[in-house]
Amino acid sequence: MGSSSMLEERKSRIFKAVSLQRPDRVPVVLEYAGFAAFATDTSMAEFVSTPAMATRTMIEAYRRIGGGDAVNYGSFSPYGLSYLYSAKVRVPGVDLAPDVMWQVYESELMTRKDYDRILDGGWKTFFREYLDQRVFDDAEPALLPKNQQKVDSLSLWAEQGVPVLSGGDVTTPFERLCGGRSLENFFMDLVEIPDKVQAVMDEIAPHHVKKTVQKALNRGYPVVWVGGWRTAPALISPAMWERFVWPYFRSLVNEVLDAGLIPLLHLDSNWERELGRFLEFPQGRVILALDGETDIFKAKEILGDHMCLMGDVPATLLAFGSSREVYDYSHKLISKIGPVGFILQSGCDIPANARLENVQAMVNAAMDSH
Repeated sequence: MGSSSMLEERKSRIFKAVSLQRPDRVPVVLEYAGFAAFATDTSMAEFVSTPAMATRTMIEAYRRIGGGDAVNYGSFSPYGLSYLYSAKVRVPGVDLAPDVMWQVYESELMTRKDYDRILDGGWKTFFREYLDQRVFDDAEPALLPKNQQKVDSLSLWAEQGVPVLSGGDVTTPFERLCGGRSLENFFMDLVEIPDKVQAVMDEIAPHHVKKTVQKALNRGYPVVWVGGWRTAPALISPAMWERFVWPYFRSLVNEVLDAGLIPLLHLDSNWERELGRFLEFPQGRVILALDGETDIFKAKEILGDHMCLMGDVPATLLAFGSSREVYDYSHKLISKIGPVGFILQSGCDIPANARLENVQAMVNAAMDSH
């Protein structure tokens, strides 16, 4: 089968899973970055040196795995994380040893006084200056996304017959502010100056989705990734979650839906308390991706006939388990969560130190699910 035919077959399998139809077998999606470097014996510094290098390395890792119906994202830049976390990132070969994973370095880069600056001058102006003056002030200029040559990773993957799902990442004002203020300081803000924080969130919210959605549409990506980690209900009281998280999260998802794209809700940590809220989204149009902290079997009970579930082979199992254990757990997911409305994937990213044979076992479990 040619790459074009394979591409369409794999897309069809995934879209059937999303729309709660029964595919010929359960699809399996690969989500990784650092694993590509380890799997191909590439130094981490070399891997992150350019988008083209990251893409080539990820494609080579895919070949070594030997299959998969799609990749979640097709390239990688460590400094790209700063746009989501509002934080500095330490980079291998620059701040770290060449073979060490990149690290989000959280500190109090944003102060309480900045809330007034945002309200007075607007979020777009503030955030642009904030990135230049506080986040990227000591970064390696050649590695910043704005200074690097763009790569058409979608086409490069398509040549392999592999769809790339996500055309961009968005997250809530809560996550952006929490990363910039640092967790402890931001949580004190929520208690001590809640009205000011909410006003700032209302200023930020309109700027979060439109540009990302338009890029995804222009380039032909089917999905926009909607992330949540510190907005997990396990970390926040019901009253605070209802005020500072849900209205903004719901708005993000609905904007992606209104554009005709698929929101992929990448939810780290434990979201069990509020799983029922996702019933508010239209049936068969959303992917809920879990990392293992949320009980995926409970999610199936609540949402299994409403939205596609994705996950959640644990990082610990992929790194330290046997290939038999990985296969058996993957098979359990397929039989208990699938075959309808389920996509097999690692819980969050495949860890950099995952054993290649374990990733292959996860893929094989899906391939055997006819």
